[in-house]
Amino acid sequence: MSERYSQGNENEGSSVSRRTFVKAAGAGGAAVGLAGCIYGNESSDDSVVWGFDPNAANEIGDEIVELVQNSGADGVDVRLQPGDEDTGARRETYTNLLEAGESQPDLFLMDNGWVNIFIQRGHIANLSEELDDDELSTVEDEYFEAFTATTRDPDNDDLYGVPMFPDYPTMQYRKDYAREAGYGESDFETWATEPMTWQEWAEITQEIVDASDAEYGLATQWDQYEGTSCCTWNEVMSSFGGAYFGGRDNLFGPVGDRPVTVDEPEFIEGLQMMRTFVADEADEHTLEDEYPLGVATPDITSWAEEDAREAILNGQAAMQRNWPYAINLNTSDADDPIPVEDYGAMPIPYAVTEDEANQPGTGGTTSALGGWHLVLNPNSERKEEALEVIRATMTDDFNLGMWDLWGWIPPKPALFDTDEVKQAEPMGNYMETLRVAGENAMARPVTSVWPDESSRIAEEVNLAVAGEKSPDDAAADLQEGLENIEAQG
Repeated sequence: MSERYSQGNENEGSSVSRRTFVKAAGAGGAAVGLAGCIYGNESSDDSVVWGFDPNAANEIGDEIVELVQNSGADGVDVRLQPGDEDTGARRETYTNLLEAGESQPDLFLMDNGWVNIFIQRGHIANLSEELDDDELSTVEDEYFEAFTATTRDPDNDDLYGVPMFPDYPTMQYRKDYAREAGYGESDFETWATEPMTWQEWAEITQEIVDASDAEYGLATQWDQYEGTSCCTWNEVMSSFGGAYFGGRDNLFGPVGDRPVTVDEPEFIEGLQMMRTFVADEADEHTLEDEYPLGVATPDITSWAEEDAREAILNGQAAMQRNWPYAINLNTSDADDPIPVEDYGAMPIPYAVTEDEANQPGTGGTTSALGGWHLVLNPNSERKEEALEVIRATMTDDFNLGMWDLWGWIPPKPALFDTDEVKQAEPMGNYMETLRVAGENAMARPVTSVWPDESSRIAEEVNLAVAGEKSPDDAAADLQEGLENIEAQG
């Protein structure tokens, strides 16, 4: 997942907001020069300042402020302060502000991939000490737990943020191509919620390619970048029962005191499957007896999200792994969109069940976890008002309002059953698949050393799948590399 698409704000609800967002997304990831702009009528120096997503603040800032106030924070003056569009740049800005002890912004939207680092550094407020027991129970009982876990202190489970909106990838596919291979609506209904094994999925995909105009089966992201290590490979590895650091319980540390578990059979077999998918011919590193050769284009080893999205939109690929924004763009906002009735989504396939997994907490269908949390600046001079804003965002009215205004996926699974969500076009057609993805999400193992580890992981698994290094050698070299990084802390 690229940093740009880790934001997850590409999933839009209302048609007007969706169109305006697509224009913003099409700016090519350039930082938006809006820092310092303020949204919200009648703001004053006594306002609660909220560091916010620049696209949403720019397009519908006043409506968001009104929604917050109508959701329980009435009487609280709120100002949205747009941050950088690039998530890395925004993280650096917030790091500098908090290290300097600045009191504003009072609140921040933070990528779930950063929050653990801010917790470990003591930069954000402990909400377990600020919210009451009923409010903490609401977060524990009503939200997607895998998403909420990324905003808890891994040492004591204290809560440091309230989930705002999650983001879950799926395997998206061309129903029109699948119909040419003899599949129909009953198959699509089953595929939407019942995960396939990788072997079954690959065989079906090859059938679809053979029967249709598709040039290949799979488009995905496998370049040497964060999106491979955090997400696409993390999903495949986990679905084989593997893990970087011994399982789900060690995702967030302790650095240097957790096992490195990449030089393991499940890790190597996952790489061999992906190598088989892009190989033109069988060799000593392919698994052609289990999976069809060449079901994916070799180009994926230099691809990120937009390459995959455009491949299925243009009719070259039968399937693509991607984030929800791709559904919205390809079925609604592209110049020549694919009709919803011809565009499907299914959970990411798996290799072993959870019971068969070698590493604890892995196995089964696995979706990488994206999305953003709301956190409190411990230096805020308006803490009580800021807490009122946090409480307002925990209401169903606010979550459904943001879905309607900007397409942010609700952080509570129960809201997926509401008419407001199910009847929204086009995303309402895909909520059951997204629910399965959300219930099987895997966070990236973010710690203070993750940036170095992420780069090393992406390089090794990219080389193995591209055929430039054997899966065994890539796993062995990565094992040594990660052990060295962990030892240096």
